[in-house]
Amino acid sequence: MSTKASPKTVAARDGGGGGVPEPSPAAGRSGARRRPSGGWFVLPFALCFGLFMLWPIVHGITMSFTDESLTLAGTSFVGFDNYAEAFGDAAVWNALGNTLFFTLITTVPLVLIALAMALLVHTGLAGQWLWRLAFFAPYLLPVAVVTLIWQWVYQPDLGLANQLLEALGFAPVGWLSDEAVAMWAIALLTVWWTVGFNFLLYLAALQSLPDTLFEAAALDGAGAWRRLWSITLPQLRRTTVLVGMLQVLASLKVFDQIYILTKGGPNDSTRPILEYIYDVGFTGYRLGYASAISYLFFALIIVISIAQLRFFPRQEG
Repeated sequence: MSTKASPKTVAARDGGGGGVPEPSPAAGRSGARRRPSGGWFVLPFALCFGLFMLWPIVHGITMSFTDESLTLAGTSFVGFDNYAEAFGDAAVWNALGNTLFFTLITTVPLVLIALAMALLVHTGLAGQWLWRLAFFAPYLLPVAVVTLIWQWVYQPDLGLANQLLEALGFAPVGWLSDEAVAMWAIALLTVWWTVGFNFLLYLAALQSLPDTLFEAAALDGAGAWRRLWSITLPQLRRTTVLVGMLQVLASLKVFDQIYILTKGGPNDSTRPILEYIYDVGFTGYRLGYASAISYLFFALIIVISIAQLRFFPRQEG
């Protein structure tokens, strides 16, 4: 049996002169009641979230079941008529097809080119700061500046793109006036503009890989290509999943650069679904119908997101 006295015994034996008295349970409950609740700190955010996020969502869903107009004419409940009209609207399907096509032709190069740029910089290329600045700087530009630059590049007579084609012996191209070329021209602009963000994610992931793996592989005689295929790319799998998901969601929301450059033309060949919703709501004044199309597109994004979440974990396993 131990003969060492506990601190409480020593404090009681010493009359409590040097010890700190323990609070009674009643005093503890009283102190807890006096402490301010953490809910008060969350309240400002909760109010803003409810006012600017929840309320517009609820109001938009309600509006989609009405024929509400921007002209503030009489509004009546129409049930699912707006949704039925959207399914039969050829312009909706055309705009949705343009959006999915744009997503396809931008997501793949934005992942592959960003990975190639990050690998190039990570190999220790001379002039590191210059390469990093050149790759990331376009991402910092606002959309108005980017579209202005590329309007000059795509200018039919004196633009840089056609000047290069003529120097190589090719005929000039109507970059923004040819239906078959306009979407590709906007995709090229978008890749140049936004690839810097994906490049930054890949470069950060590469710098976090442990050197011991590469040193052990080199001692076993693995060359540079073997180390790339067997170590680097598998280690970047999670980053590739993240970049791919972010890029798909960002491409589905395309609006700004297309609206400024072509306004959906020529002949609606570049009009994305968001621009069609904008035209229906603010040009055609049909807010109820525009809300219905918005929530159909929102449902499509949810389906794509769930599919990605279910698909990529299986790939990791």
